[in-house]
Amino acid sequence: MIPTDTIDKLELCWRSISTLCAAFTDAEWKAATELPGWTVQDNLSHLIGTERMLQGLPATEHRAPPSDHVRNPIGEINENEVDARRGLPGAEVLREWNDLVELRLATLRSADDAYFAKEMMTPTGPGTLADFLHIRVLDCWAHEQDVRRAVGRPGHLSGPAAEHTIDRLVRTIPIVVGKRAGTPEAGSVVIDITGGVPRHLVCEVQGGRAAIVAAPTTTPLSTITLDTEAFLLLAMGRRTADQVTVAVSGDDDLAGRVLANFNMMI
Repeated sequence: MIPTDTIDKLELCWRSISTLCAAFTDAEWKAATELPGWTVQDNLSHLIGTERMLQGLPATEHRAPPSDHVRNPIGEINENEVDARRGLPGAEVLREWNDLVELRLATLRSADDAYFAKEMMTPTGPGTLADFLHIRVLDCWAHEQDVRRAVGRPGHLSGPAAEHTIDRLVRTIPIVVGKRAGTPEAGSVVIDITGGVPRHLVCEVQGGRAAIVAAPTTTPLSTITLDTEAFLLLAMGRRTADQVTVAVSGDDDLAGRVLANFNMMI
């Protein structure tokens, strides 16, 4: 099956990134982001590297020097692509990105079912190219938000790509609430997301397993309220709970354990 909806969301992200970056000054291109060691330009270079790989284009032969923020082979591959472009003007990296976007969209819009069914390793394990692209929406939207925060230009916190990303991250909430935070049997935690992607989430433990449910069977032990951006920042490990605005009611200790283990990208 051709994942038309996923492709539409990718195009939405890619066009939004292109529009955002079009007016950057040299200083904005070099502005630091919350990703250790990476500037605004580095984030775009990283996106380029992955899209080139998915397009079947050769990886850079450049090898980046050792860095404290590079901790695994995937990180090394990413850093090689990023470092290969660090000496370039941001505008030149943006031109490469824009050209690549057109190539990728032409490929995705013309591909057949077999292309998307191709088996490959994804960031979450074995899957298909379609699976990888579904995750790719999250990656592209999250990096767009990294860039927006770095240059003080908020936006695109709602809409299909934002909803897609938040809903993918929501899948990990049962692990956070149950296994990591140790919510007791029959207990539940409510997480209310406000703003761009509003969600009312009830996670309850039954039979030793936590799951998202339509409604709690008993009074929730804790309720955590935070906006869409704060949810993203915690879920992506960009910030900790003491660095975002969060409202808590009920069992403060349980809510604290949930928030302390909210990084879903571990």
